[in-house]
Amino acid sequence: MVREMGLEEVGVLVDYFHGATPEHLEKLGVDPTRLPNRSDWGARYAAEYRKPLPDRSTLLVIWKLDDRPVGFSTSEKIAYGEQAHMHLHIVEAGLRRSGIASAALPETIALYFRVLKLKRLFCEPNAFNVAPNRTLQSVGFRYVKTYMTVPGPLNYHQAVTRWVFEEHQLRGRPQAR
Repeated sequence: MVREMGLEEVGVLVDYFHGATPEHLEKLGVDPTRLPNRSDWGARYAAEYRKPLPDRSTLLVIWKLDDRPVGFSTSEKIAYGEQAHMHLHIVEAGLRRSGIASAALPETIALYFRVLKLKRLFCEPNAFNVAPNRTLQSVGFRYVKTYMTVPGPLNYHQAVTRWVFEEHQLRGRPQAR
């Protein structure tokens, strides 16, 4: 099941990052010293959820299997009606490389386009993290470039690969409910 994450489920995201091994954070390009504490992070999302969608800086999507959270996607750098950047994460280490992200992404993409009225959606995983780069390509994202940047507030300077999915690619694809 793919749907917008409820505020009461934000702990899945916070626990994922705070419970991750240093090696996994490294693979993601995340600097553990930049993780907000749990209560500050929760308060930030509570404030975001009070805003109307066109004014939000983030939209969260949860992926569930047998009614348990198995992954999530976050969007940020939202220019409502234009574009956004997304991230994807599998919560349980044992489920990574199982195909869950490939199964959940088409509906996740459709949800972002529908809810945020997007024309294009970007994703910029760490260039050396092979799994999300392959997954993005397999669901129709187009390679744009690989470059050095600090992709977000949790990250350090790193090589990322920019992928894009455009509105016209949605034709004939599943639509988010």
